[in-house]
Amino acid sequence: MIEEIISAIYPHQDEAMFLKEAISERIKGYKNKNIRPRKGQWDQDDVFLITYGDQFYEDGETKLTTFNKMYQQFFSDTFPIVHFLPFFPYSSDDGFSVIDYEQVNPEIGDWADVQVMNRNARLMFDFVCNHMSAKSNWFQGYLNNRTSYKEFFIESDPSIDLSMVTRPRTSPLLSEFVDLDGKIRNIWTTFSDDQVDLNFANPKVLLRMIDVLLFYVDQGADFIRLDAVGFLWKKAGTSSIHLPETHKIIQLFRSIVEEVAPGTILITETNVPHQDNISYFGDGTNEAQMVYQFPLPPLVLHAIRTGNTSYLQKWANEIYLPTEGVSFFNFLASHDGIGLNPIRGIIDETEILDLVASIEKEGALVNYKQNPDGSFSPYEINTTYIDALSNQSDEDELRLKRFMVAHSILLTIIGIPAVYVQSILGGRNYYEGVEKTGANRTINRQKYKASEICDSLLKSGSFRNQVYRELQELIQLRRSEEAFHPNCAMRVLETNHATFGIVRDEKVYVLHNMSDQAQTISLDAGTYINLLTKKECDIQQEVILEPYQFVWLEKI
Repeated sequence: MIEEIISAIYPHQDEAMFLKEAISERIKGYKNKNIRPRKGQWDQDDVFLITYGDQFYEDGETKLTTFNKMYQQFFSDTFPIVHFLPFFPYSSDDGFSVIDYEQVNPEIGDWADVQVMNRNARLMFDFVCNHMSAKSNWFQGYLNNRTSYKEFFIESDPSIDLSMVTRPRTSPLLSEFVDLDGKIRNIWTTFSDDQVDLNFANPKVLLRMIDVLLFYVDQGADFIRLDAVGFLWKKAGTSSIHLPETHKIIQLFRSIVEEVAPGTILITETNVPHQDNISYFGDGTNEAQMVYQFPLPPLVLHAIRTGNTSYLQKWANEIYLPTEGVSFFNFLASHDGIGLNPIRGIIDETEILDLVASIEKEGALVNYKQNPDGSFSPYEINTTYIDALSNQSDEDELRLKRFMVAHSILLTIIGIPAVYVQSILGGRNYYEGVEKTGANRTINRQKYKASEICDSLLKSGSFRNQVYRELQELIQLRRSEEAFHPNCAMRVLETNHATFGIVRDEKVYVLHNMSDQAQTISLDAGTYINLLTKKECDIQQEVILEPYQFVWLEKI
């Protein structure tokens, strides 16, 4: 299998033979290490906490040590899995321009700190495989014309027409750098001039990145997130996204990892329309075991802000898992903004622009992308999810109701849920951070002094305390209910367009009112247990839900 994939990526016989032999040696070496077993498959107990390694700080200790203390006190009973966003030395983008893939950022700790954390939780590492920092040793070696880094990055003649290339940013695709000999080199930079794209057409680059992948497995990563992986392979005259070679490389990654540490899960991060996104399942057995469910955040947001669930209902009716060996990685908030590309083709562009305008009016920021024709379109909305759902004038009670009904959908829809740390902390828009960095995404990336956030979380009646307590209780309830197993069947109920209802495993009915008016949902007559209140209720033919109310009902 591995040899066939390599030959498909690199048809030149010498390149393929070099890779086959090198990869075989690495697999043997890692097998001899007896890497610890993984859980492998997933169940309803699995919920991710998405966070930075330096999310909390305290004087006199490493940030990972501080995080571990916070995790033990506030999160360990709720989140068995922690996704650490890149914790390596970096030069920009809060970690996503990696200087050294195999070192822990000394400002937050070291590998020993990671191992301590790994004894308390299963971990997901970020594998920033598409690009690395322009300040990295690899790229500096390239600019210094060192033979070992020859063709490690992509140089292109600026006269070549690259207008077909899919752009997630408005910055230039090619950035100028000057090498040791004073020659100007125009280097491919998909995301920024500090994030230089790796040249996977060079098999030596692929081998070095396989080394990084296996190193992460050896360091204890149960889950590996393939960041921006859709852009991996570039070819002039194409969109340079989702190319066949990219899918083959993911297949190769999976085949190697399954040889070395069966049960390690690969997750692809591809912020693209739904059909492109699920293509990274491959045939359901040979690519990613999980894909990010990117349409979910903007669809839930649109439903709540408009009181119209028609788009959410239609989309949910059409999603499915091709095999039991794959699942969706569901989330509402993340370190990035709320992506809009995934709902293009689901929601009309005019309505998308209206949504953006309405949230921007309430204090959100917006990042744009450049289209092939040179025009610009909103790419993502930058805000905390709490503030995205509500108006600035709303009372906290209403803000909390909207937030919780959104998270009821996250926790019950088919797939595996992940909660961003700012959400469980009741985080609000961090404008001071944006002023400091000049980056819109900082609005949702605030870091906290541990003692101060502890006091706020524990203060009874505070907004943070209410968000933390109610979301924690809801997550723990989800983890106790077998019908919420990620692969249990889901059916979307026929309801009006102000409500959203699903039934899981033909057993648990989850009903949501997404509007500011009371709504009625028809339901089969019978006796149900309200899982939220633990009380039995007899239902005749309908359930009445107050504004933004939701219920989880198990039929007896």
